[in-house]
Amino acid sequence: MCQNAPEMTGSDASRFLRVRVFDHNIITLATMFKPTVRVKAEGDVKVHKRGAPSSRYPDRLNFYDKPPILDITLDEFETAALTRLRVLTYLEALQQRSLPPAQLSSTLAAYLKQHLPLSANTARSADLDGERRLDAIGHWVLRLAFCRSPELRARFVRAETALFKHRFESDDLSERAMFLSGLDLSWTVVGDKEREDHWTSLRDTMWWTKENVLAKETWFKVPWASVPDLVAQRRVFICGGMAYVPQSMQISLVLQAFSARLEAALELTAKNLPRLDEDERLAPVIDHLAASFLSGLAGAEYTPSDSTALVTAEMVDDVARKHFPPCMLNLYERLKRDHHLKHFGRLQLGLFLKGIGLPLDEALIFWRRMYGSSMSDDKFNKEYRYNIRHSYGQEGRRANYPPRSCQQILTSNQPGTQDSHGCPFRHFSPDNLTSFLLSTYPQLERGSPEMKDIMDSVKGSAYHVACTRLFEVTRGIKKGEGVGGGESVTHPNKFTAQSQEIEKERLEAMKIDH
Repeated sequence: MCQNAPEMTGSDASRFLRVRVFDHNIITLATMFKPTVRVKAEGDVKVHKRGAPSSRYPDRLNFYDKPPILDITLDEFETAALTRLRVLTYLEALQQRSLPPAQLSSTLAAYLKQHLPLSANTARSADLDGERRLDAIGHWVLRLAFCRSPELRARFVRAETALFKHRFESDDLSERAMFLSGLDLSWTVVGDKEREDHWTSLRDTMWWTKENVLAKETWFKVPWASVPDLVAQRRVFICGGMAYVPQSMQISLVLQAFSARLEAALELTAKNLPRLDEDERLAPVIDHLAASFLSGLAGAEYTPSDSTALVTAEMVDDVARKHFPPCMLNLYERLKRDHHLKHFGRLQLGLFLKGIGLPLDEALIFWRRMYGSSMSDDKFNKEYRYNIRHSYGQEGRRANYPPRSCQQILTSNQPGTQDSHGCPFRHFSPDNLTSFLLSTYPQLERGSPEMKDIMDSVKGSAYHVACTRLFEVTRGIKKGEGVGGGESVTHPNKFTAQSQEIEKERLEAMKIDH
């Protein structure tokens, strides 16, 4: 099924990911050098191995300098990429919310444990091979998606470096040392004589450290451009173009090496991308991954829970006032005022209402009332009834259309000047957004820290972070909690469902108190 790839001349640094898709939805991930002997693994996944399974991923940490040589299913290709993408977008959202370092670290650790665990070698019950396999596949697939533009490459490098930093800091000390010993890092250890010659300058860069501790410190000599963060903070001594870095600040050297190698690899992949044997079935997956990352969101579908209460046409106004996210509240208020919405506005609001529990018969009543006396029953039945029934899967192909996610609202069917759909945080001007927020939410005040948090996120194009901060402020939630477990808003219906859940919990607590 798979033939050996040709030998590639030149340095091993010229390796890049190669993808092929064969029958039965099996994908081969290979490199442009002759692969190793193939050994059949469990199920329909065949793995190229050089030794025992544990030797394939000896360390928890990974610089991802050797592409995986694997056959995987098309489902695993997409699942691994989406899993990692959700982790990276979640990490970006945490960083943009200006959380204290300890809270950010603990929140991220809990999320990683649930979605992308990576256990130490000492873990007894963990599937080390399975965890590290998923981690590697997800990383390399995302390289394909994010090598295509400088903006995507830069964001991917930042996000991956931040993820590596979190894992590095939480890694077992002995395993970390073993991992670093296996890397080819060009660090020169400063000798005793050179250290004595520069001792005063070295000591001044670590003035807060006790003399006896400083005397035991090991120093490395690297080009000053390798540690720009330490240079900017005046944390290192520079002489002859070389920076003297103490071992206690080793993480800066490691992170710089990680990001530099990843950046170079992404540029190489971008140059060789036209030579990759991409199957037409992969292109939509890769394009979707790139679009999701640019919007800051990994697409999330919303499925109403079985306990979702039915909403009647009479109840919509009360639910809107208490629980609607800004995008839907803006549409609802426009509909009340104008007794009309354009097509994409009706579609966005209609599918949202369907998701919060408004059944078809009540939806017909709701829309007919909202159009008011300016429209006759005959006109409503001819021009609008069919589309409402279609959105509920009762006409046409009878497809069950889900409510639109934040990613879909942000990236598709961009609104014009006369439209009402879209996301206020993205599609309103700063002045209009400020006026909308201040007039709609009494919890916000002009110039308040909360308002500044929201507008700063908008300026940084972190629209979901701005919406999440608004949720926290208007629901009396501690900063960083988000819509639960530190998660950001990724779907309007999730915003409403969590808001209703908070109200329910508070009402039950009041009953218990009384």
